[in-house]
Amino acid sequence: MGQAVDVHRLQFAFTITFHYIFPQLTMGLALLLVYLKTKAVRTGNEHYNRAARFWGRIFGINFALGVVTGIPMEFQFGTNWAAFSRAAGGVIGQTLAMEGVFSFFLESSFLGLFLYGEKKLGRIGHWCSAFLVFLGSWLSGFFIVATDAWMQHPTGYRIGANGAIELSSFWRLLLNKWALWQYAHTMLGAVQTGCFVMAAVGAFYLLTKRDEAYGRTFVRGGVMVGAIAALLQLFPTGDMQGKMVAEHQQPTLAAMEGLFETQQGAPLAILGQPDVEKRKLDNPLEVPNMLSFLTYREWKADVKGLSDFPQTEWPDQIPLLYYSYHVMVGLGTIFIAVMGLSALLLWRGRLFESRWMLWMLMICVPLPYIANTAGWMTAELGRQPWLIYGLMRTVHGVSPRVAAGNAWFTLIGFMGMYMVLGILWLFLVYREIEAGPESNGDGHGADTVLAAAD
Repeated sequence: MGQAVDVHRLQFAFTITFHYIFPQLTMGLALLLVYLKTKAVRTGNEHYNRAARFWGRIFGINFALGVVTGIPMEFQFGTNWAAFSRAAGGVIGQTLAMEGVFSFFLESSFLGLFLYGEKKLGRIGHWCSAFLVFLGSWLSGFFIVATDAWMQHPTGYRIGANGAIELSSFWRLLLNKWALWQYAHTMLGAVQTGCFVMAAVGAFYLLTKRDEAYGRTFVRGGVMVGAIAALLQLFPTGDMQGKMVAEHQQPTLAAMEGLFETQQGAPLAILGQPDVEKRKLDNPLEVPNMLSFLTYREWKADVKGLSDFPQTEWPDQIPLLYYSYHVMVGLGTIFIAVMGLSALLLWRGRLFESRWMLWMLMICVPLPYIANTAGWMTAELGRQPWLIYGLMRTVHGVSPRVAAGNAWFTLIGFMGMYMVLGILWLFLVYREIEAGPESNGDGHGADTVLAAAD
């Protein structure tokens, strides 16, 4: 960590990991808000309107803190990664600008109408505001993912006379095959976060025997949507994302799987510890031939190991990449089991009385956050040592005049400020949950934090 590039990487990793706590919940809740408002319109039951208002206030808290923590990352492109911005700004500037100008303003404008304009908008108008909040948040996610996907698998570019990377095809940038599958996988991860949070709050109300009608609504909605999202997260989106890695980033696939030697009929490592120096996987628990089948749909297909590639092309944090990938996959499997079992109990009419299952839903709340973080770590660590895969190495993208000491100073400052913001977030969300859906929100967290953000 003595080199400036390492500190710059650490600073961006810290700020973006903390920031993503908030958007993953807002993007997941956006879909669930539309679900609640649709139920309200179809049934005419005020119960669903109050439920939507409750989650709208929690959405507002997360949205405001997401804005506050997201702004520093935009500046880091200029302060910490000036060489990268100078070389690739003509490409990534397109999607980042569209995220800010189109989707962010769409989401923020209609969020204000959703929170404060229900009486003026009427029943259908308020549903439309919820849908446009959903549309804005998911468009925002798409433009961000499209930017990252271009760094993973650059398309639609040319190298200019001055060496800068220029955009040659706007549509190839947006319709990058990598971006489409990564976006679907990312958004399903956000939906799972929203579903687990909603189901956990509902389980809390049922276990404490308060606001039980809302508890049943929250558990039902979270489990129904979450079970579908958990399955789609595995297939087809996770499967196709893995195939993209196998096709375009073969050293990354080998590092993710702890595969050091090329094998015909390569096994899938369930457990193990990669020993990079000895180039082997210690204490492996493997499923024979499974990696070959999952990757190429052939039981005896050759899968290249790390030894087939120059060491300069290897990811530079192989153990961390390996563990991040396995944490993501392991938690994804747990999500299928938890949501599947909950859905079965719901179908049989026994979920609301199954205290052990309600406790399980509450205990699982942190897990989607961990899984999403591990997933992003897998994507970003896997791309290293490239900042733009095959075009620019990470070491060449930093700001040459920003020393490691300067980056450490600002990183420590971010850590202090974000700790305060994290405590504020927990306090405000706790107040909303404690007040309950029957509260009208006057003087509560969403109003307070949105006013502060304005």
